[in-house]
Amino acid sequence: MRVNVFGLGYVGSVTAACLAKAGHEVIGVDIDEEKVAMVNSGASPVVEPGLGPLLGEVVAARRLRATISTPEALRKATIGLICVGTPGRASGQLRVDALERVGQEIGRALAAREEPYTVVLRSTVLPGTTERVLVPALSAGAGRELGPALRVAVNPEFMREGSALRDFARPPFTLVGCVEPGTAAVLRSLYAEVEAPFVHTAVTTAEVVKYLSNAFHALKVCFANEIGDVCAALGVDAQEAMRIFLMDRKLNVSEAYLRPGFAFGGSCLPKDLRALVYAARAADVSAPLLSAILPSNEGQIRQAAEAVLAMRRRRIGVVGLAFKPGTDDLRESPMVTLVETLIGKGCDVRILDRSVAVARLRGANRHYIEEEIPHIASLLCESVETLLAHAEVLVVGNASDEAARALAAAGPHHVVMDLTRGATPGRSVAEAGLSERVPPRHAEHAG
Repeated sequence: MRVNVFGLGYVGSVTAACLAKAGHEVIGVDIDEEKVAMVNSGASPVVEPGLGPLLGEVVAARRLRATISTPEALRKATIGLICVGTPGRASGQLRVDALERVGQEIGRALAAREEPYTVVLRSTVLPGTTERVLVPALSAGAGRELGPALRVAVNPEFMREGSALRDFARPPFTLVGCVEPGTAAVLRSLYAEVEAPFVHTAVTTAEVVKYLSNAFHALKVCFANEIGDVCAALGVDAQEAMRIFLMDRKLNVSEAYLRPGFAFGGSCLPKDLRALVYAARAADVSAPLLSAILPSNEGQIRQAAEAVLAMRRRRIGVVGLAFKPGTDDLRESPMVTLVETLIGKGCDVRILDRSVAVARLRGANRHYIEEEIPHIASLLCESVETLLAHAEVLVVGNASDEAARALAAAGPHHVVMDLTRGATPGRSVAEAGLSERVPPRHAEHAG
């Protein structure tokens, strides 16, 4: 395949060299004549282990060369990867002027061309940038809509400095965001030599995944450092404690608790988090990340209550009262807090939770129900039909069979607020023919 790589910095030079090694004919493009000259001489414009020898090899084999001319590069190519920088301002806002410039140059070079060309955005950009910046820039450069001959995709890179060549060859996945399956097929062919699952998704999803990844990496570093500080203050070997923690691949290093949903609760997470933060504070250790978790969780409950109240409908039906499905445990359940808030604001609430209903009669949590929340226990319904007959607004608190039945039976006059963010099994809100859907808020039940 004949490939262009726009931008010969860190990402671009690695991408160009690795694609050339895979057998593609690559032309790199950059406005910096010094970078172009270095690549053409087989030298690396950036410091990266193994890149210099690889560039020397593929340049000598005539599979890679560089130019400052976009029209020259596009003359026989069928695909172009944009790898220009998108530096951030102090506010966090990205500078996309280089992306606009390259988009316009590509558009001008394609203005008189009829053969198909695929533009692939590999730079890290926020969701919506492809549609708002790149596509208009391509059209502006061409002076017209480029039509079906132009295909656009997003293909973020997941390379770490110091191990970029290995990461290119074996990334966690090859992620491609585009509309047309044919465009995805072009990228699948381009990366045929890469050992990784091929993931085809929406453009905006592909744009955001890199941010999710880096934010989580940053979170892990801060979490590990704060835990290290607390362990040191308590006389604990932090490295040994973390080594054992990381052995748990079922819950700790896994998909567990990493699904958008509602707030956490239960008898373990809130209590243990408070205890750890207390221990840090007592030892005069700063733990801002750990200290921010409970306020963040409480914020999710607050937002959910505000969203329900904003509907200005008094009769509310709630599915799920326990902190997660399949249990009768109401201790620190975010749903109990939500219901109490709604009652306090004058809402007429009814609740469906079969596990809690059984516990009220004979379960281990009967005392808690009778002594702590009798006013809520009296609001329990016996069936989906009774709940829906009462409710104007249906609030789904956790993913369960009851919630799926309630969603399936809801009518066009019901407004649904799904706090599980689509995790509830069964027919979706849209399929149920509901007149409105309120975007759910956040987090996941745990414990």
